[in-house]
Amino acid sequence: MLVHSRAGRRAVHTVFFTLFVPLFAIPLLVVVAASCATHWSGAFPSGPTGRHYEAAVQGASVHALTTSLVTAAVASALALLLGTWAALAAAALGPRGRRLVDALFMLPVAVPCVVVGLAVLVAFSSPPLLLNGTRWVVIIAHTVLVTAFAQQSVSAAVARLDPMYEQAAAGLGARPWYVLWRVKLPLLLPSLSAAAGLCFALSMGELSATMMLYPPDWMPLPVQIFAATDRGSLFTGSALAVVLMGTTLLVLLAVSRLRTRASYR
Repeated sequence: MLVHSRAGRRAVHTVFFTLFVPLFAIPLLVVVAASCATHWSGAFPSGPTGRHYEAAVQGASVHALTTSLVTAAVASALALLLGTWAALAAAALGPRGRRLVDALFMLPVAVPCVVVGLAVLVAFSSPPLLLNGTRWVVIIAHTVLVTAFAQQSVSAAVARLDPMYEQAAAGLGARPWYVLWRVKLPLLLPSLSAAAGLCFALSMGELSATMMLYPPDWMPLPVQIFAATDRGSLFTGSALAVVLMGTTLLVLLAVSRLRTRASYR
């Protein structure tokens, strides 16, 4: 820690908890409390119950959770593949080329998500790529929205790589594809796993573009949460939100274990 004195550490801890609790912890605790309540007319919820979770782990809710998991997994894999390819290709370009590639991949992040959703809707609404009304248009939109984060994460890792390993392998006669597969990608594995976790988490919570694109048989869980709260079922929506948070956290914990093992190697 940068602060070594006991008084300084106490001050830092005080400032941290003063900012963390109101901004981050309390909203999450409110959602968890609402998911277990039947009434909330005063300062605290009342009527503890588990009925909301019973509805959140069966029927349409399980289908929506599965839809979110499949969408996030496929979009994260595609984003990681495209982002890694772009980062490795941009590393061989000059400064202007790298800036151009970064700008192109960051463009979907610089505009509102609804604009990206509208762009995907227009792009895939006529032959030969008629995908509207299918699950693939949702997956494509999620991929477009999260690829920038994968590309930026891998680009930063590529810039920190020591070229000595690549040069030594090439000097021993290794072909470029072998150097990439056996030398460069293993060194990038911690950053790749971190980028995959970030893309997965962002895709699991995406709502704006999804609302414009999802077909009736491919409704992700954030859309169902919005629909429940829009109908006035705030407690059921809170239970669904807790399920979404818990599932995302479990996946991120698994990814973090892979990242730790990769860093150790």
